[in-house]
Amino acid sequence: MTFNFLSPVSDEILAHNELLSPQALGKKLKIHSNKNGIPDLDNVKIAIIGVLENRNDVNYMGSDVQLDTIRKVFYDLFPGNWHTTMADLGDIRKGDSVEDTYFALRTTISILLEKKIIPVILGGSQDLTYPNYRAYDGILPMVNIVNVDSNFDLGDSALPIKNNSYLGKIILEQPYNLFNYSTVGYQTYFNSQEEIDLMEKLHFEAYRLGEVSKSINLVEPVMRDAHIVSVDLKSVKASELSSKQKYSPNGLDGKEICAIARYAGISNKVSSFGVYEYQHSKEDHITAMLVAQILWYFIEGVNCRVNEDPLNDDINYQKFNVLIDDDELIFYKSIKTGRWWIEIPFLSELNNKLKKHTLLPCMHEDYKEATQGKIPERWYKAYRKNSF
Repeated sequence: MTFNFLSPVSDEILAHNELLSPQALGKKLKIHSNKNGIPDLDNVKIAIIGVLENRNDVNYMGSDVQLDTIRKVFYDLFPGNWHTTMADLGDIRKGDSVEDTYFALRTTISILLEKKIIPVILGGSQDLTYPNYRAYDGILPMVNIVNVDSNFDLGDSALPIKNNSYLGKIILEQPYNLFNYSTVGYQTYFNSQEEIDLMEKLHFEAYRLGEVSKSINLVEPVMRDAHIVSVDLKSVKASELSSKQKYSPNGLDGKEICAIARYAGISNKVSSFGVYEYQHSKEDHITAMLVAQILWYFIEGVNCRVNEDPLNDDINYQKFNVLIDDDELIFYKSIKTGRWWIEIPFLSELNNKLKKHTLLPCMHEDYKEATQGKIPERWYKAYRKNSF
């Protein structure tokens, strides 16, 4: 299997990299270059891919995607106490059509997933989440997506796919692999009531900006259950970004978006991570620096992963049974990390999507509320989806 669709990192960035400290991130990466070609991917855990595609942006006016500034500032950073080997595989350029770009990205991600390498995608418009999702066909039977965004991106599935309407295509196109979709940081005034009602009807999860800002740790269990994480930079408030990138005066701040990225990295399930809607700006590099720091925190999280499986480990977990009316809720707490899960039962009489008892990540607050007679909303939604 080869990576025929990837163009090497530019000579300008490689020349800049030569001037960096030996301890800088750029010196720790395996880099796709004109001179040496695709690097050896043995032992590589994380691979960065740029995608220079934005033609399905609803505001597309012929501008090109440029990612060199992100690479330059990312290479300048210093790694943490990391043990993972990383690569920068360069860019997927625009194909003759957007569908050609989708095919190239889907194929590339599929190869990386089969090699147990986490692709980190830099875009480009957020509709690239669609080929990212389709790359899991034949790899996972059911996929959970978390979208960090001010919008749900549902749109009208009858219309051509755009960066604000790719979810409809994900939901309605066969094969039906989507199990759960969560939006983190949505802002109500950017979403119609019909879309909000549809998210509720589909038992998808939606966390308002105010909820997330008030308690950032509620994002952790959502990320712990995700396979794909897609970050739209429009979720970040304008004061944190360069003038070309500004979208809304309200949004996540720099610390919050980096904390969310770290939660995504810590999750053992997250196997692909993308940051989209980057708008190159010559007047300052602040957005590029923020994207570089988002990547840094995601990689930091990956390096802090702890494998945990409460269902197959009786020693390192505490089990709690809570009765609410006719339901028995079973919680597990990790002695090692303090993380919580709640069990979703297998309904043998139904042809459901979950084929065995499965665990849903949750918070200590969910357990405390259950002891007071309140069923956790995440459990209810997962149970309902399991009942279809």
